[in-house]
Amino acid sequence: MLDNLDLDICLDKETYDPKIEVLMQQLRSLQQACWEKKLPIIIVLEGWAAAGKGALVKKMVGYMDPRGFAVHPIWPPSAAELGYPFLWRFWQKLPARGQIGFFYHSWYTHVLEDRLFDRLSDAEVPTVIRQINAFERQMVDDGAAIAKFWIHLSKKELKHRLKKLEDDSLQAWRVRPEDWKQAKKYAEYKTFAEEMIAQTGTGPAPWTLVEGDCQRWGRVKVLTQMASTITEALDRQTMQSAPIQLPHQEHLQPTEPDLLAQVDLTKSLPPEEYKQQLREEQTRFGKLQQSIDEDQIPVLVLFEGWDAAGKGGAIKRLTDVLDPRSYTVNPFAAPTEEEKAHQYLWRFWRKLPTAGKISICDRSWYGRVLVERVEGFATEPEWRRAYQEINEFEEQLTSYGCVLVKFWLHISPDEQLKRFTERQNNPFKQYKLTEEDWRNRQKWNFYEVAVNQMIQRTSTPTAPWTPIAANNKYYARVKVIQTVTQAIRNQLKRR
Repeated sequence: MLDNLDLDICLDKETYDPKIEVLMQQLRSLQQACWEKKLPIIIVLEGWAAAGKGALVKKMVGYMDPRGFAVHPIWPPSAAELGYPFLWRFWQKLPARGQIGFFYHSWYTHVLEDRLFDRLSDAEVPTVIRQINAFERQMVDDGAAIAKFWIHLSKKELKHRLKKLEDDSLQAWRVRPEDWKQAKKYAEYKTFAEEMIAQTGTGPAPWTLVEGDCQRWGRVKVLTQMASTITEALDRQTMQSAPIQLPHQEHLQPTEPDLLAQVDLTKSLPPEEYKQQLREEQTRFGKLQQSIDEDQIPVLVLFEGWDAAGKGGAIKRLTDVLDPRSYTVNPFAAPTEEEKAHQYLWRFWRKLPTAGKISICDRSWYGRVLVERVEGFATEPEWRRAYQEINEFEEQLTSYGCVLVKFWLHISPDEQLKRFTERQNNPFKQYKLTEEDWRNRQKWNFYEVAVNQMIQRTSTPTAPWTPIAANNKYYARVKVIQTVTQAIRNQLKRR
C-alpha cells in the first residue's frame, strides 16, 4: 500500500506559493462557516517522525482565528491517564460544536509506537482497532467531520531529516530516541502503519495518504483534502437539516418480552431483619475497599429507575461504610450548554472512576434512550443508534477491567403515587417533588416500553442489568449492596 506512493513527486516553489496562499484563505473561510454552522472538525495528523506535521500545523494556525481551534500534541500518557481506558484522554480534548481540533499524533500512537515498543501486544490490537473505529463512527454520527492523514517518508528521507535536526543546536531537542528507533525498525513500523490504515480506513473516517518526501507537495495535498472534507461536511449538514419531529411513541411488539412484568414487587424485608442484613452486607462491602485500592480496580455503579423509586436512599446505604476519599457520587441532570456542545457521552467520560476508586451515578447515559427519547429531546435516529453506542462505551470500560453494575429500581404505579403524595404532604420532602415528576407519571406506559427495550438491548454478558424490586425500600437497599459486593468479588477472582 505505502510502497505504491510516488515519493519522487514534488512541487516547485513558484507553483507552491500561490497554491498555498489560496488554500490558507479557503481554510480561514471554512473555519468561519464551521463556527456559524456549529460543525465540529477533527484533524488527525499521523506519519513518520520529522514528516513535517508540526511545521504544517504552525503554518495553518497562522491563518486562523485562534478562538476557534485547539492544537493537541499527543505525548505518552501520564500516570493519571493510565488509570483510565486509553481513549479517555482523547475524549477530554474533543472539539465542541463549531470548533476545530488538531491532533498532532493521536489515539493511533497506541497501535503504532506502543506496538513497536511492546507496550501493546499483537493479541490486544484487534480490540483497540474495534474501539477506535467505534469512537470515530460515533463522532461522525453526531455530526463531526474527521480528516485523517498519514504523511509517508522514504527510509532515506527519514534518516536525512533526523540527522539534520540533530545537527541543529536549536532543533536537536525535538529528536527523541523513539524517532531513531522508527528509522532502525523502518520495515516493521511501516507494516504496522499499513495494517492500521487498512483496518481503520472506514467510510465515515477514511485515511488520506500523503507523499511527504517533498514538504511543499505534502502541505498542498493535506490542505486540499482538508478543505474538501470540511466542505463536504458542511454540504451534508445543510442537506440533512430537517424540522424536529415529535417523539415516536411505541408499544412493545409481541416478540419483545415484558421484562419489568417479571420483577416480583412483593419481595420485602421486615424492619428487624433489614437492620441485621444491612449491617452484615455493609460490613462485607466495606472490607472490599482495601482490595479495590490494592488491585487498582475501578468500580462504576449506576442507578436508573422510576421517580421516587428510592435511588437516593440506596446510594446513601451503599456509601455509609465507605471512606469518603474512595468514592464520588455524580448526580446527572439535564446537560449544560457546554455539554450540549459535545457528543452526549462526552460528559460521562469525564466522570469515570480512575483505577482503585468507586464512582456512583445517580442517572446516567441511559437518559438518551429514556427521557430524551420519550420527551423528544433526541431524534429517533439519535436514540436508536444510542443502544450500539452505549454497548460500545461499556465494552471499553469492562475490557479495561472496570466493574460496571447497572440497576433499574422498579416500583408499581400505585407505589409511586403513594410516595408522591407523602412527599407532597411532608414540608421537609416537598422539594423532591416537581411538576416534571407529575408529567413523567402521565407517560408511564411510554417509559415502560422504553425501559423494557433499554434492558433488552443493552444487557450484555459483561454489563448486565439488575432490575431491583423496590416497592419495599428495605429489600431494595440490601439487594443493591449484595449485588455490588458480588460483582467486585467476581472481578477479584478473575485477577
